[in-house]
Amino acid sequence: MAAPKKRNFIDQRQTKVCRTNQCRPSNYQSSTTKSRRTSAERVRSPRKTSVFSSLSASPIFKVDWPGAPTSKFSPKRDQFGADFTFEQQDELLERGFELMRVFQVDRIRIFDFWRLDDQQPYRAAMDAKLTEASKKAAKHGVTLLLENEPSCNTATGAEAARTLGAVRSPNLKLNWDPGNAASRGEIAYPDGYSRLPKNRIGYIHCKDVVRNGDKYEWMKMGGGIIDYVGQYRALRKDGYRGVVSLETHWRGAGTPEESSRQSMAGMKELLRRAGAM
Repeated sequence: MAAPKKRNFIDQRQTKVCRTNQCRPSNYQSSTTKSRRTSAERVRSPRKTSVFSSLSASPIFKVDWPGAPTSKFSPKRDQFGADFTFEQQDELLERGFELMRVFQVDRIRIFDFWRLDDQQPYRAAMDAKLTEASKKAAKHGVTLLLENEPSCNTATGAEAARTLGAVRSPNLKLNWDPGNAASRGEIAYPDGYSRLPKNRIGYIHCKDVVRNGDKYEWMKMGGGIIDYVGQYRALRKDGYRGVVSLETHWRGAGTPEESSRQSMAGMKELLRRAGAM
C-alpha cells in the first residue's frame, strides 16, 4: 500500500474568495431598493462548477458607529456596491448566513467599524455588538472572521489581540492580514503576530507592502518589507491548517492579471523557502 501523500500546512485547493456584493444572486436587491426578492434557494451552488469558495468576504460592520463622530475613513460613496447603514447590519448578517448555506461555507468575514481617532468612549459598546453577532453565528454553526483592516478600529496585531480578548467567543476568529497591519506601521511579523492567540486565527490574507516616505503602498509578494518566510514558518510551527489567500491589491505589473500572476509566483516562492510546500 502506498504511503499517504504528505500534506502541506495550508489548504492549497484552488479558492475564489467570494465578496458578498459580488456573489449576490441576480434576483437579490438590498433593503434600500424596492424589491425584496432575496430567495437564496434560487442561487446555483458553486459546487456544481470548478469554483471552490473558502469564505464569504462580506462588508458586514464596515460602517460608522452610531453616535460617534463620522470617521475620516467613512467613504463618500458606496464601496463595491455596498451602501448599507448601521441599522441594516443585523439584516445583512442574517442574509450572509443564508448565502453561506448556498455556497457551502462556514465562515464569513466581518470588520470592526470605520476607524475613530478615539475609540475609548464607544469601545465597550462595539465589543458588545461583536459579541452579539458571535452568539448569532454560533446558532448557525458559523465562524465570524474579523479582518484587521487599516481603515477600521481593529487594524493591527496588537489591536486584534485586544478585540479577541474582549470578545471571548469561539465563533469569532481573526482574518489575519500582515499587509494591513504593516500599512498601519506595525512590524506584522514577528511583533504583531506574537501578540495573537494562535488558536483564534481562522484565515490568512497575503499581500506585501513597501514604505514610500510616510505612506505605505501595496507590493507583490516577496517585494516588500514583511518577513513572510518567517511568518509562514511560524504558522506551520503553531499548527495553522487553514486557508492562506492571496489578496491581489498590487497592480504594478501593467494589468490586474499579470500583477496577480507575479504575486502568486512570489507567494509560492516564499512558501517554498519556508518549507511549507
